[in-house]
Amino acid sequence: MTPPSPRARRLAGTLYAYAFLTDLVLLYPVYALLFADTGLSVGQISSLFVIWSLASIALEVPSGAWADATSRRRMLCLAPLCTAVGFALWTVVPSYPAFAAGFVLWGAGGALVSGATEALVFDELDRLGAADRYARVIGRARTAGTVGVLGSIVLAAPVLGFGGYPAVGAASVAACLLAGAVAVRFPEHRRAATTPDPDEDELGWWQGLRAGVAEARGNRTVRRAVLLVAGVGAVWGALDEYTPLLARDTGVALTTVPLLLLIVTVGQIAGGLLAPVGQRLGSRGYAVLLAGSALALAGGSLAGHPAWFALVAVAFCGLQLASVLADARLQARITGPGRATVTSLAGMGTDLTIIVVYGGYGLVATIAGNPVAFAVAAVPYLLIAAALAIRPAGDRRPLVPVGGDLGR
Repeated sequence: MTPPSPRARRLAGTLYAYAFLTDLVLLYPVYALLFADTGLSVGQISSLFVIWSLASIALEVPSGAWADATSRRRMLCLAPLCTAVGFALWTVVPSYPAFAAGFVLWGAGGALVSGATEALVFDELDRLGAADRYARVIGRARTAGTVGVLGSIVLAAPVLGFGGYPAVGAASVAACLLAGAVAVRFPEHRRAATTPDPDEDELGWWQGLRAGVAEARGNRTVRRAVLLVAGVGAVWGALDEYTPLLARDTGVALTTVPLLLLIVTVGQIAGGLLAPVGQRLGSRGYAVLLAGSALALAGGSLAGHPAWFALVAVAFCGLQLASVLADARLQARITGPGRATVTSLAGMGTDLTIIVVYGGYGLVATIAGNPVAFAVAAVPYLLIAAALAIRPAGDRRPLVPVGGDLGR
């Protein structure tokens, strides 16, 4: 693996700080309480989550094309500012319209960074001759974001006790503004795009959108990589919302539930840090990773004992690693100028699949309970693992190309 240059280290450090600050949102653990204490019903709160999801999905691909057509660094600067405005509305005028507008802005902020972040980091590392470090860097960035979430959970209670919801909201706005300031430090050197015209550096918005969609549809390896990102990331990403229910069903006291969730979070952190180790896994090795994670998820869920919750943490560790590797695989296979657009298509596929998982989970959990729903959710990973395992010579080549294999 290429040793990091000072410029690569600066890029990575900026990304880690940005990821940490964008997730250091003290409103995370308490915004549902804010909505309820403002007088919203459960139905109204659920409708806000729908608005959030729809805004994210609707803006995902257009924002990716915009990032390809303009400046990806500018998108990373704008994203936390949009979110900050939304949180400010929640803090200053807490009401249903303000909450709805805030979720639209939050969804817009998430869409602006989805695709743009991965494209900027990969292209800058590639320019420095260090594209083979992408999996390591993006894995650590996800870990930094997870640490930010942990920080928000730890800090939310004392800040809430000190100044109530206004203090929590102000701290969240401050974190977003700091993230925007950090984003200014991202380097950006746009190279000539891989197009017939060597003088063409950036595409227009519509041309960029068409180029990205065309590559995702017409290039079989890119299409498979997009589907893998969506398939691997969506299921466990949705299950993460239900882990408190699964922890409670083990029979522990309510005050013990956060401790079990902490174990799962540590698993996610470990998964991000293991990216360099997993980077040379072949397709069959990756299939073993998915199958092992699926079995750990099902076994830990069905055991019904808090001690076995460690298996759920192992599963989330493996699935976090699998998600990082799937993302790196996608970036290594994109060759056209619409890198952010293609990545946004994968993000949109993930979001749409998550909605399907939400619906399926609710149905299974209502009929058979949370442990069975978690076990059923492990089945798609076994199917993906089987599909990868039967590929010819799949265990002879790294799932994520490294070194001279990048871009093939």
